[in-house]
Amino acid sequence: MIEGRQEEKSSFAGKGALVVGGSGGLGAEVSAELSKRGARLVVHGKTKDKAETLCKKIVDGGGEAQPLPFSLDTPESVFEFCRIVSRLEDIQILVLAYGPFVQKSLEDHSPEDWMLSSVMDLALPGALASLFLPGMKSRGYGRILLFGGTRTDVVRSYSTNVAYAAAKTGLGVLTKSIAAQGAAHNVAAILACPGFVRTEYLSDATIARLKEKSPSGRLFEPHHIIAPILDLLGVEPCAASGAVVSLDGGLTL
Repeated sequence: MIEGRQEEKSSFAGKGALVVGGSGGLGAEVSAELSKRGARLVVHGKTKDKAETLCKKIVDGGGEAQPLPFSLDTPESVFEFCRIVSRLEDIQILVLAYGPFVQKSLEDHSPEDWMLSSVMDLALPGALASLFLPGMKSRGYGRILLFGGTRTDVVRSYSTNVAYAAAKTGLGVLTKSIAAQGAAHNVAAILACPGFVRTEYLSDATIARLKEKSPSGRLFEPHHIIAPILDLLGVEPCAASGAVVSLDGGLTL
C-alpha cells in the first residue's frame, strides 16, 4: 500500500439494495456478491420459485434478502412494477440486470419487438433511476449499476439485434446523466457491458458457438464480471461514476 493512503473498502454494508432480474444469470451473482458485502437485498425475479430459492440461500448464509416475484413482460407491467417498488424503503443501491433479447434481422423486427426492447431495456432502467434518485440524493448515498449488452459500449451497427442494441447503447446516456446529477450527493452510476458469460440460460450449442467467437476461446464465469464492477462501484468516493465499462476480454465481432 502506498504510504499515506488508506485501503479502500466497500460502502455497501448495511445499505438497502433492489436487484431487478436478480434471481438468475448475472443478476443472481450480483445478489450473492452484494450480500457478501453486507447489503440488505430485495431480489426481483420473474418466477416465485427462483426468487425465493435464492433468497433462502442468502438468508441461510447469514445475509438479508426478500424475494419480489413479478413478471415484467408488457409495457403496462412496468407501471405496476414501479408502483410496487415505490413502496420500498431505504433503497440506496439499484441494479438492473434484466432485459429481453430480440435476435432477428432488422427487416424482421416487428413493432412489438421494438416496443418491448425500448421499454424493458431502456425505459424501465430510466424510470427506476428517476424513482429512486431523489431518495439517494437526500440520504447522501446512492449506487446504480446498469447492464448493457455485448459491444454496446459505443454506437455501432448491428445485423441481428438492432432493437436490443439500440436500447442498451442508450443506457450510456442515462448512466452519465445520473453521474452528473448525483455527483454532489455521493450518487454514482456505472454501465457494465459484459462479453460472453456462461449462465444457466445458454444451451451447450450456444456455449460452443460463443467459444469459437471468443478471443480467449472460453466464456467468462459470472464472478469474473461482477466482482470487479462492484469493486469499482463500492468505493468512496466512486471515481468511476459515469463510466461505460467493457468487460469482454478484447472481443471483436
